[in-house]
Amino acid sequence: MDWSALLRMPMTVLLVLAAVFLLLTLVQLVVLRRHLHSGRRLAASWRALLCLLCCALALLLGGTGIALRGYRLLGEETPVVDIDARILSPQRWALTLSWPDGSTRQVQLSGDDWRVEAVVLKWKLPALLAGLPPLYRLDRLSGRYDDAAQEASAPRTVIDLGEASAFDLLNLSKQYPQWLPEVDTIYGSGAFLPLVDQGHYSISLMRTGALVARPDDATAQRIGSPLGG
Repeated sequence: MDWSALLRMPMTVLLVLAAVFLLLTLVQLVVLRRHLHSGRRLAASWRALLCLLCCALALLLGGTGIALRGYRLLGEETPVVDIDARILSPQRWALTLSWPDGSTRQVQLSGDDWRVEAVVLKWKLPALLAGLPPLYRLDRLSGRYDDAAQEASAPRTVIDLGEASAFDLLNLSKQYPQWLPEVDTIYGSGAFLPLVDQGHYSISLMRTGALVARPDDATAQRIGSPLGG
């Protein structure tokens, strides 16, 4: 099975395919019942086998679609999100988050820096050899103060970026590790940079699982100036 192709399918496609196979399961059940009533046991056996196969595929596709909600494939260096910053008042910022798929989100943050964290899932060697790629999911965006004393007392901002559900891979691996025996490790990775007015930052994730943040040239110059502007 080409796991890479399966994991690249949008969740909606996987759920639609699951619904199709569920419908086929119901059709096979109706035909199976007719064969049993007519005494055609051999034909009924084949229909029972098809029914089980369609049901298994429906469960596999549906479970994969729900469990992979919010996860993305991890390539050599995968673009994760871009951040544009605009100052509102001292240590108060308006941020625009832009994802590679074109979606955006507006948030406000308190602090001197922004910090992005992600959850990375890696598989054991047999799954890797079978072509199952690592996965990641953005977890949260938070503000960070340069002064440790201020960090302990000043208002903090934490914004949830995850899309986890009851069937999330992270929750399943923690609560039912026997269901996902091929999961090697799940860990967090984070990166932060100073905030400057009109700053633009690009965040990507290396295949090693390291989250990398880069400012553009103009932003890097503002960060390097004494006043940050």
